[in-house]
Amino acid sequence: MEDWYSEDLLPEARKHRPIRLLRALEQTLLCGSKHSSCPSRAMSLALEKEFGCRPPTVIYNAFPWAERARLDGMFKDRQDRRVPSLHWYSQTLGRGRGLEDLFAALPHVVHPLEIHLRGNPAAGFETWMMQQVPPGWRPSVFVHGLVSNDELLSRIAEHDIGFAGEQRYCRSRDLTVTNKILHYLLGGLAVVASDTEGQCEIASVAKEAVLIYPAGNPRALADALNQLLGSSEQLRLAKAAALRAAKETFCWEKVSEILVESIKKALQEVPGAAGHSRTTAG
Repeated sequence: MEDWYSEDLLPEARKHRPIRLLRALEQTLLCGSKHSSCPSRAMSLALEKEFGCRPPTVIYNAFPWAERARLDGMFKDRQDRRVPSLHWYSQTLGRGRGLEDLFAALPHVVHPLEIHLRGNPAAGFETWMMQQVPPGWRPSVFVHGLVSNDELLSRIAEHDIGFAGEQRYCRSRDLTVTNKILHYLLGGLAVVASDTEGQCEIASVAKEAVLIYPAGNPRALADALNQLLGSSEQLRLAKAAALRAAKETFCWEKVSEILVESIKKALQEVPGAAGHSRTTAG
């Protein structure tokens, strides 16, 4: 369960969603299957409590450490490499994704900073963004289109700080760990993240790499940014800690081992599974 589908989306979107059917399907699958997985320990424990199922195996949405060997080393986004740079990306640039916190924090940020946003702008996004961003900060905000999966890590890695401002508007978003925060770690970025349960889970492991702020509190977000921007040494140490966390815990090479072992264990619980496989092959 990459998302908790019966507990997902904004309230207005949930009005047209078959919640009872989704919940019944989740109950059947989680309680009747030999193997299940989800993207955070927080979600695993919540699903166990909600449905009385065994806790799903935690499989983080991590990327291969080996992808770092293909970094192109280029700087295509940044305008002035002497100025620290913040990066945020998503498929869609729009409201309800934490950008409100970021824009509202800017009047309280006291250090120079380039802000780079990547994604497909939703209708009216540019007008809304200009209304939210203080005039003095507008020359420092840059919008970029999506790039290929092969190039994305290179574009992340050219920046200094990754912003993960997920909002706690539903249980799924609060409990999950998006691939965004793990991609930042793999890129070697210091991370400033909102206090969803899933992101706090990552921060508890990557303590020196991730600074947490309360979602919906722009002043606290500004304080976290000022802490990093005010000390080049702390920023350097946070970026180094991000790489350690990615290499030691949050990469596909590590996560895949957990997945394989979990599936092996599940297969051992299936009566006659091995014999059936041999018969079919023969």
